[in-house]
Amino acid sequence: MQSPKQYMTRAFLTCACGLLLAASAAAQTTPQTPPAQQPQTPVPPATQPGTTTPPNQPSNTQPVQTQTQPNVPAGQAPAMTQPSAVTTTPATGIQSTAPAPTAAGQSVGTSGVAPAQLPADPPAIEPNFEAPPRPLPSAERVGVDISLQTPLSLNDTIRMALENNNNIETSQVDVRLAEFDLTAARGVYDPRFFTESFYERSKIPTASSLGGANGSTTTNGFNANLGLNGFTPFAGGSYQASFTSARQTTDNPFTSLNPQFPTALTVSYTQPLFRGRRIDDNRRRIQIARKNLSLTDAQFRQQTIATITQVIDAYWDLTFALRNLQVQIDAVKQARTQVESNRRQVQEGFIAPIDIIAAETQVTNFEQNVYTAQEQVTRAESTLKTLILPKAEADLWARAIVPTTPVNVEAPRTSFEDALSAAMTTRPELAQLQTSREINEINTRFFRDQTKPQVDLIGSFTNSGLAGTSITSGSNPLTSTFGPIIERVNDLSALNNLPPLPVVTSQGNTLPGNLVGGFNQSLQNIIGFNYPTFRVGVRVDLPFRNRTAQANLGRSRAEGTRIEAQRDQAMQQVKFEVQTSLQTLRSAEARLASAAASRASGEQLYSSEQRRLENGTSTMFLVLQRQQELVAARARELQAQTDLNKAISEFQRSTGNTFLAHNISVQDDGVTTTQLHITHPAPADTDKTGYLPSQPRISPAITRTGESNSLTVIP
Repeated sequence: MQSPKQYMTRAFLTCACGLLLAASAAAQTTPQTPPAQQPQTPVPPATQPGTTTPPNQPSNTQPVQTQTQPNVPAGQAPAMTQPSAVTTTPATGIQSTAPAPTAAGQSVGTSGVAPAQLPADPPAIEPNFEAPPRPLPSAERVGVDISLQTPLSLNDTIRMALENNNNIETSQVDVRLAEFDLTAARGVYDPRFFTESFYERSKIPTASSLGGANGSTTTNGFNANLGLNGFTPFAGGSYQASFTSARQTTDNPFTSLNPQFPTALTVSYTQPLFRGRRIDDNRRRIQIARKNLSLTDAQFRQQTIATITQVIDAYWDLTFALRNLQVQIDAVKQARTQVESNRRQVQEGFIAPIDIIAAETQVTNFEQNVYTAQEQVTRAESTLKTLILPKAEADLWARAIVPTTPVNVEAPRTSFEDALSAAMTTRPELAQLQTSREINEINTRFFRDQTKPQVDLIGSFTNSGLAGTSITSGSNPLTSTFGPIIERVNDLSALNNLPPLPVVTSQGNTLPGNLVGGFNQSLQNIIGFNYPTFRVGVRVDLPFRNRTAQANLGRSRAEGTRIEAQRDQAMQQVKFEVQTSLQTLRSAEARLASAAASRASGEQLYSSEQRRLENGTSTMFLVLQRQQELVAARARELQAQTDLNKAISEFQRSTGNTFLAHNISVQDDGVTTTQLHITHPAPADTDKTGYLPSQPRISPAITRTGESNSLTVIP
C-alpha cells in the first residue's frame, strides 16, 4: 500500500514527464525563428553561386529561383524546388537567405553539401498486415523426450566420439589402408615359385644321311620344370634357381641312349654395379609406403584433434543453449509476476491500467525469446549427437543430453613463446609436411640414381645330368654295313694266303656307366656335380640422352621447392593461429570478468528499480527496462563463459595439446598401428576443486573389436 503522499509524488513525477515530452515534441515541430543579428558582426549574405550583392543595396525581398534537378529522365517534367527568399533586415541592412522547404524524406545539412537523393518508395506490400491469432505450437521438443535424460560429462562425449565418430573411423581406415600398402610393397621380396609341365612331339626334317632313314627325325618328350626367382633387399640384386627334367625318345638311329632323361639345375644372380645398387624402385616403394603410413597417422591425429575440438565446442554450445533457455524461462516468469503485481496496483489505484499492457507486452517478447532459445537447444544437441553417435538409429537421438561438466574451466597460463614452441613440435600439419619432404627426398635420390648407366654383374652356375637306356650295336647302321666288307676282305686274304681279319666282339654299350640308367641316375649325376658349368659376365645398358630420368629428377626437385614453400606457409599459419588463439583466450577472460560485473550491477539496478517503484519514485517503463537489461546481462555472462571454454579448446588445438589436455594417448602396439587411450577421469570433467559431478560414468574397459582403433579407459 502506498501512502497518499507517495501517490501524489508519483502523480507529480508522471505529469512532469508528460510536460517534458510535450515540450520536446513541440520544439521539434515548431519552426525556429532566426535570432536577431548584431550590427557589430555583419554576416555576408548567403546567395546563389555566381551572384554578388553590392554592399549598399537597398532593403528589399527578392526571390531567387533555384536550378532544376539534374539527370531528369526523358519524358518526365523536372521536379521544381521551392525558391529561397533573400531578405534584408531593416535595422542592420544585412541580407539573409531563408532555406527552401525540402522534400519529404530528405535531410538538410549545414555544410553546404547537397542532400542525398533517396530512392523512390517501394510499392506497398501488405501495408496493414496483422498476423491472425493462431493456437501456439506444442512446447515439446521435436524428436526428443525430455523425460528421458542422459547425463554426459565432457569426457564422456569425447570418449563416445573416439568410439563412434565416422570421420575418425574414416581416418582410421586410411591408416589401415596405408598398412596394407606397406605390406604389399614389402611383398616384392617374396620368392616366386613357378612350375611348368608339358608333353611335346616334334618331327624335324634332316638333309643328312646321318639324320634319319626317311629324311626326318621324330622326338617325343615329357618335360617338367620348376624353380624360384625374386629380388633381394640388399644392393638391388635378383636371383633365379630352376630345375628342368625330361623323358625323351627318338627314332634317330645314331642315338646311343633311347629313352634318355636329361636334367639340369641352374642358379643365377644379377648384381647392379651403378644404377640400382644404392636404391631401386622396390626399395623406393617400400620407403614411400612407410612414410605414407606415418603421413596417414599424422592425418589421423589431425582429424582426431579437429573432431575433439568440434565435440568440445558443441558440448559448450549445448551447455549455453540449455542455460540460456533457463534464463529466458526465468525472465518470462519474472515478467508474469510483474503483470500480476501491476494488476493488483491498478485495482488499488496506484498505477494506470496502461502499465498492465506494457508488462504483458514484455511477457510476450520474452516468450518469443523462449521459443528461440528452445530451437537453439535442439540445434546444439543435434550437432553434438552427430559427432558422438555412429548411426541415425542410435537410442540417444530420442533422449535429452544433460551436460554435467562445470562450466568454470580454468584457462591455461603460458607465454606466447612456450605456446609457439609446443605448436611447432606437436602440430600434425607440420609433421605431415615433414613426411612429404622426406618422401620427396626419396624420390629425388631414386631419380638421380636413374640417370646413371646400367651395369650389372651376372653370374650363373649350371649342373647337368643325363641317363638313359643304351642301344645295342647291331642296330647301329654304321656297324651293320661293315659285315659284307669284312667277308670280302677275308676272301681276298685267303687267296693270297693271308690271315683273316680278327673278329671284334661288340659289348653292346660303349658309354660310361654313370650315363646308363633311368631318372634316378640322372639326378645322381646332378648331385655328384659331374657336369658343372660356370659363367661370369658384365651386362651394360646405356640409353642415349636418358631424358626421361632427367625430367623425373627435375620434377622431383621442383616438387621439393614447392613443399618447402608450403612448409614455410604452414609455419606462418601455425604462428598466426597460436597468436590469435592466445589473444582470443585473454580477451575472453576479460570479457567474462566484464560480463560478470555487468550482471552483478544489473541485478542491483533491477532490485533498486523495483524498490523505487514500490515507493512511488519510479515508473513501470524503467522497471521493465532494467529487467530487460538484467536478462541480457545474464545471457552475455553465460555467452562469455562459453566463449572462454571454446577459446581454451581452440588454444589447445592450435598448440597441438588437445591429446595431453584430455589425457588421450596414441600408441603403436606392433599389431595395430594406432590405439587411443583415455585416462579416467580426465581434468576436463572436474572443476577447480576437483569435484566430479558424474561418477561412475563408463565401464572399466571399452574396446572396438575388429578394427585398428581401440579405446581403453583406464580406471
